[in-house]
Amino acid sequence: MRLTVRIVATTLALVFACYFSARALWWTVMPPRPLLVLLAVAIYLAAIAVVAIVGAGQAVRMPRWAAALALLAAAAIPQLSNFGLDASTLRAPYATWYIGAVGLIGVVCIVRRRPLAGWLVLVLLTVASTAWIGFLDSLGLGLVGSTVWMVIAQLLVAFWRRAVRDTDRLAGIQQAASAWQATQTVRQRERRERVQYALAVAGPILSRVIATRGDLSVEERQEAHLSEGRLRDEIRGGELLNERARAAIETARARGAAVTVFNDGGLDGLDEHTKGRIREELADVLADSSSARLIIRAPRDARIAVTVVGRSAAGESSDEDSVELWHEIPRTPES
Repeated sequence: MRLTVRIVATTLALVFACYFSARALWWTVMPPRPLLVLLAVAIYLAAIAVVAIVGAGQAVRMPRWAAALALLAAAAIPQLSNFGLDASTLRAPYATWYIGAVGLIGVVCIVRRRPLAGWLVLVLLTVASTAWIGFLDSLGLGLVGSTVWMVIAQLLVAFWRRAVRDTDRLAGIQQAASAWQATQTVRQRERRERVQYALAVAGPILSRVIATRGDLSVEERQEAHLSEGRLRDEIRGGELLNERARAAIETARARGAAVTVFNDGGLDGLDEHTKGRIREELADVLADSSSARLIIRAPRDARIAVTVVGRSAAGESSDEDSVELWHEIPRTPES
């Protein structure tokens, strides 16, 4: 069985409870009413078992009824134990067992996140022991030790809570760092892919420019123009495009259309499935377009992911009548 802090703490509490119970029965003089002492011991063992074990598997915090039982036991145990003993033996070691025993109940209440019940247990213990043997004798026979253990328990609980809170915060920071690292890895891969694509697109024509010292044929100049456009598209908005969209843009440029692509973060925060849907819709729109000028923009908008504007050849002016195509692709599918 795997040991945990809870199991170890519960075991220690039960071991100390058995010690105090055995001490209560280690009589050097037979008490006149031993049944009362035995009843006090039985109540103590039942109470300590309840407050230490009941509900501990589900939550650290003790149930309210268990805390109420601890208070009743703290009030009853000193009375029963002292009533069962002779007045001349009330300060004997076996007679003052209840001071440490009830103090242990208070410690368990504090550890089980019922500090108010724990300190009330100490108050009841102090009142009872003072009434039976006096305050100074109570201090010398175990009340100081019980108080010290309760203070230590309260401090340990406070430190434990802070440690748990710090651990949770560090775990959150680690998760955020891992997510950031994963994002950077994805972005680096995308950059490498785009660099490779750029080399594949521009490499041959650049080699031809160098080889001919810029003396290109008409076909080569057209190819250089298309390569320049493809590079611009990848730099400004490569995330918006798939192979079909790239092919549609290539076709539009080949027929003389001017195509501009801008990505201002319109696809940020979307999953890959949604991005794929948006790219497919964009490819369909571009394939059906015959405008002389196409502007593809992905703005930062809560509703729209991509806007496609198509203008006629006269669209160099600001005349709104020159707009032939206006298509908005939403971030989420419209029902």
